[in-house]
Amino acid sequence: MISFLATLVRSTFGFGESLIAVPLFVLFIPLSVAVPLSVLMSIFVAAVVVVQDHRAVHFNSAKWLILYALLGIPFGLLIISYGNEYWVKIGLGALIIGYSIFALQAKQTAKLEHDSPFWLFICGFLSGVLGGAYGINGPPLVVYGNKRGWSAQHFRATLQAYFLPASLIGVVGYAVQGMLGWTVLRYFLICLPAMLPAIFLGKYLNRKLQGNAFYKYVYGGLIAIGALLIFFTMTGLAKELH
Repeated sequence: MISFLATLVRSTFGFGESLIAVPLFVLFIPLSVAVPLSVLMSIFVAAVVVVQDHRAVHFNSAKWLILYALLGIPFGLLIISYGNEYWVKIGLGALIIGYSIFALQAKQTAKLEHDSPFWLFICGFLSGVLGGAYGINGPPLVVYGNKRGWSAQHFRATLQAYFLPASLIGVVGYAVQGMLGWTVLRYFLICLPAMLPAIFLGKYLNRKLQGNAFYKYVYGGLIAIGALLIFFTMTGLAKELH
């Protein structure tokens, strides 16, 4: 049930499954299993979506977002090492909520007709910072997709082209640390029968979302992510997950 719900959210909106999967998985399995399991799920979903909808992927955008994200990851690790984890996460959650509310209420802004090196750098770099620190790559990518005026289909497909190599790098790290054992693989195989229908149902729901309505749902999802981040931090669950 958890893998179905998390995969459905990821396949429909393009991101957000980890904040559903990991907190719920740890209620039943150890954290050392839940985190790499979530990453394996991410790789599988991204690979299937890229194969399904490769024609909808903006590969040039994904390429530069990935490269600039790699530059931001070390800064995210510095935040983890030297920042006050409690207040940084509270502030991050409040920032995500505040920006999402602003974006929902703001008037339609001018769209970028072509890839902008400036916006690619800003959004890619910030996604790396947030991903390196807290595994929350999505918000800056939403900003760029909205600025470019991507349809729901292009947004979903392009984000998977971003997440696929990022997750592969992550899973290599877990393998080096010895966290990718038979237990993780066994749970992943158990999740597969639930993930497959969720991917295709998510694709169907994604195609039903058109124009501005899609981004309203996405920003609504970001508000939920920000609220969950604040809740997990204030209750101490975020520290346990980290």
